[in-house]
Amino acid sequence: MFLGKDIIGIPVITVNDGRSIGRAKDIYLSADCQTVAGIFLGTEGLFSRKSFLVRSEDITTIGQDAILVKNADVIHEEGNLVETEETWLRRDELQGRPVDTSGGTKVGKIGDVLIDGEGNVLGFTLGNVYVSGPIARNRSISIHTVLDVGQEDGAMTIDLQRAEEQELSMA
Repeated sequence: MFLGKDIIGIPVITVNDGRSIGRAKDIYLSADCQTVAGIFLGTEGLFSRKSFLVRSEDITTIGQDAILVKNADVIHEEGNLVETEETWLRRDELQGRPVDTSGGTKVGKIGDVLIDGEGNVLGFTLGNVYVSGPIARNRSISIHTVLDVGQEDGAMTIDLQRAEEQELSMA
């Protein structure tokens, strides 16, 4: 299990020739926040800034020390991929997002995303917690408790009962 911040800065290396093609600057999540959709490699250019990324289908492994990709041809310019602007969500856009229940109880704010080596989102850590009980002790919520990621209103909505029964913990 990795925190999103643990992936930032690690090299992206090709499997076919072992060449480094950059470093991960951020991660993109799918619109439903279930999986890693891609890795943001950063921007280049002085006057005409271009952002580059690698899509998840081109990633073979996300490890502690490196992200392995098929080959150097997997780098795409962000503006050339329609799905990035319409459905992908960058990790830095999630940080600080309010978390509440469908009844309106404020639970906390997103701290970071928890992912596994295959790029599946396991849940989210909470930077701020406004409730007591298991959520406050774990300081995290499982992806299975999320009802709405907050694309419409900017607040993630969770099922409080399921969140309190979760077994996801950073401890």
